[in-house]
Amino acid sequence: MLVFTVPFLAVDAVIGARILPGLPPAALAFVCPAVAALWLEYRRSGPAGARALLARAFDGRRVKATIWYVPVLLLYPAVVTASYVVLRLTGADVPGPDFSLTLTVLLALGFFAGAVCEELGWSGYATAPLRERWGPLGAALVLGAFWAVWHWPALLLVQRPVSWIAWWSLGTVAIRVIMVWLYGRTGDSVFAMALFHMTVNLGWQLFPVNGSHFDVRLVSTITAAVAVAVVAAGGLRSRHRDVIVP
Repeated sequence: MLVFTVPFLAVDAVIGARILPGLPPAALAFVCPAVAALWLEYRRSGPAGARALLARAFDGRRVKATIWYVPVLLLYPAVVTASYVVLRLTGADVPGPDFSLTLTVLLALGFFAGAVCEELGWSGYATAPLRERWGPLGAALVLGAFWAVWHWPALLLVQRPVSWIAWWSLGTVAIRVIMVWLYGRTGDSVFAMALFHMTVNLGWQLFPVNGSHFDVRLVSTITAAVAVAVVAAGGLRSRHRDVIVP
């Protein structure tokens, strides 16, 4: 997958433009996890295997207990909202939210498309074998660390300080811990994880005006606290799964 990512980084280094505030052209490498996963699945199981993996993009039937869509859709927005409240209570000069419904819908659709591509790789292809080998928590930490490091070149291209990247990486690993937990509770649904992934990107981009005043240290700390709570409550102690629909 790293090989597939290099051309996007090279184009970014030459162009130096921005798709959205803080979002470089290298972000288009979101297709790489899906491309790599489909290629590997094709080599292992042939065209049928690749088609089966691709079909996982809309496998919402796997979510038997639909109540789990509540944390899938609202947990990360709650984290971002909590960070906003803390900033306001501590006297930070943070503007009020300002975004249009039309822009929000368009961003959600775009981020969902990107999230589907990433989660076909991270969740649909990689999570199950890692979970079998190292358990849910081990899988979450290994996959989360790789996920974070994969983003480092793009973050450096937009001149993020090393300290910012370190805090962001903490939050990213914590997000993957939460996602592996939710993945098991939603019947290993890639669709559900794509929705959650979408809320992560949407929450950052809208906070509170085009991503302005996004406090990566505070958001990452709150996210890590949620991940620790999940682990402490035994959420990743076993390979919990609902009934799976082929």
